[in-house]
Amino acid sequence: MDDSKPPSLSEEEQSQVVDDDHSRGLFTGLRTVSLLTLLSRVLGMIRDIGMATLFGNGPIMDSFSVAFKLPNLARRLLGEGALSTAFLPTYIRELEQNGRDASWKLVTAVLFWLMIFCFLVVAFSEGFLVLMSGVAAPNSESQLLFWLAGLLLPYLILICLAAQINATLHALNHFSIPALLPTVLNLFWMVGIWLIAPFFSDAQTKITVICLSILMGGFVQLLLPFLKLLQLGYRPRMQWQSGFEQVQTIAVIMAPIVVGLSITQLNTLIDSLLAWGMAKPEGISAASSDTSFPFWQIFESGTASALYFGQRMYQFPLGVFGVALGTVLYPRLSRHAERKNEDLLRQDLTLGLQLVLGVGLPASLGLYLMAEPLSLLLFQYGDFDVHDAFQTAEMIRYYGVGVFAFMAVLILNRGFYAIGDTRTPVRIGVLIVVVNLLLNLLFIWWLKGKGLALATSLAAMIQSGLSIWLIREKIGSLDFSKIMRTCLRAGLATIIMAIVIIAELQIISPATQFFYRLLRVFIPVSSAVVVYLLLVRLLGIQELLTLLGAGKNSVEHHQKS
Repeated sequence: MDDSKPPSLSEEEQSQVVDDDHSRGLFTGLRTVSLLTLLSRVLGMIRDIGMATLFGNGPIMDSFSVAFKLPNLARRLLGEGALSTAFLPTYIRELEQNGRDASWKLVTAVLFWLMIFCFLVVAFSEGFLVLMSGVAAPNSESQLLFWLAGLLLPYLILICLAAQINATLHALNHFSIPALLPTVLNLFWMVGIWLIAPFFSDAQTKITVICLSILMGGFVQLLLPFLKLLQLGYRPRMQWQSGFEQVQTIAVIMAPIVVGLSITQLNTLIDSLLAWGMAKPEGISAASSDTSFPFWQIFESGTASALYFGQRMYQFPLGVFGVALGTVLYPRLSRHAERKNEDLLRQDLTLGLQLVLGVGLPASLGLYLMAEPLSLLLFQYGDFDVHDAFQTAEMIRYYGVGVFAFMAVLILNRGFYAIGDTRTPVRIGVLIVVVNLLLNLLFIWWLKGKGLALATSLAAMIQSGLSIWLIREKIGSLDFSKIMRTCLRAGLATIIMAIVIIAELQIISPATQFFYRLLRVFIPVSSAVVVYLLLVRLLGIQELLTLLGAGKNSVEHHQKS
């Protein structure tokens, strides 16, 4: 029987076995990273509850949320985003072609020049903040913002270096330590909130203590992956001339990736800056008829804080699944591209989009429907009153509708970068920033703060649609029959899940007691998860069954279907 087959068929069978093993590895790695990320996100929610209890929605939380965005944006662009995206294929190529010693020299060069760059950025920014603080009115909200931004800027150095070391660990197929690091930050942050800040009565002193706790957490975030890298055999080795040339090459590749990966972050930063800059003074309602304020002050105080908490909530499923999927999938896409295997590249990208739909659709509609009960349960404590909770719920709702699109953009961008195309995401991204700003200016006059969130979600949907359309020109058409089949099945399951949520929210009436608030979240969410998973099995959404470890042959099914 075997003699009748051409020799090439045997090679195909061997290739199929290898690819099946890789697919199983993808799901195993994704489960590991997702579970560790879930732990950090749960702790992050507890942390946010503590922040809301201490400060509510007001000038202090507004200033902190904007100040923390600056180093956080640098982390996502320089550390976890563009630099690691440009570095990973370069490092793998250096490792395979020139050996481990040469790869360590590349790591040393990148870390050294990244450290120098970050030090210069922080030094310049600190000087700028000192000048701005000198001209700001004493005890004003602006001065508080400059003070907090100055405290948090050194975190930029720590977290960018840590993120670069994490990228090296990812290239070596070590995902656990990098995925645990956000948990480390949350633990230090929570120590500041519950064990140190309560000893101080002044709110500005409390927020200062919390900023110092974040810096301590950042130091440990850098130490742990560095120790792991040493354990793997890393020793700092530097060749100045060749190392600098390699860093220059990575920087050239990285520059357009910064723009491509930064779109969602820039859009949310624009949201926060508009909410902070166009807000009325504290205590003045957005609906107030008082005409003593400029016409452009249309948001009530606390809008920037509500946006911050809303962004934290939509980033929960995005981080637990979307970022985790991108982390595990990107090395696979890069290997396929390096080996010129466009079939496997399209296959894995199709699988990624199927998983995005299977998880993103219920997450989007679930956040939209559960926004108010979640906000009341998680945030309505201490200075965070019921008005703040309802204000935050609106942000959760309108950011939530875009979760599936945010996930899709993340995966599609990785597809472009895997094939070496850094320009297309930039062109799309520049257009989307303009679209988001125009949508902001359109919506804010009648939707107020929630218009900012809705504009960002709609912009992400447009961005994902353009990305799907344009990536076909680079790698050929994706398997849209599979994508649509998953979309229809997941969409049907999501609609039935939503009906269950709506019915239970009608039965369980709102209440102020904690126990009833907990029930109003726990029962609908638990029921929704059970109903959706049952429908996943009933409808045969094999990708999700494999992800959950419930589909024995679903990898092979995916390869053959």
